[in-house]
Amino acid sequence: MTKGTDSHSLSALARADAARIKQFAETLIAPLGQITVHQSRTGLVMLPMRDTAGAATFHLGEVLVSEAHVSRDGVEGYGMRRGRDLQAAMAMSLVDLAMASGIEVARCTAFCQQEATRQAEDDCDTMRRVQATRVDMETF
Repeated sequence: MTKGTDSHSLSALARADAARIKQFAETLIAPLGQITVHQSRTGLVMLPMRDTAGAATFHLGEVLVSEAHVSRDGVEGYGMRRGRDLQAAMAMSLVDLAMASGIEVARCTAFCQQEATRQAEDDCDTMRRVQATRVDMETF
């Protein structure tokens, strides 16, 4: 986590709708000015899981991610998102950089909060649909 961006905001950015985060990041390019791109790449990361019975951690498999690392005047921004969308990872890193630099912080925070609210609503809807398919084995 970079200075200035909390973990809730980073989580919301990592799951933000790709089109919305790209559109929002476009508005930050001019205020950020000259930035340096250190890396923009895709790769695989291990997905750790915890066995609920034995509390042992194991690796379930690999996940394809896109990541971007940028900086401006010694301040860094980072973005990592699931999938192959390098532009969305770059957009995330620009939002992170803006917040860490103190640029457009109120707008960035509002964007993160809007995305977090959308994500919570989507998660709730998903859990409702999952709950509707559960079978109580005691009733058999």
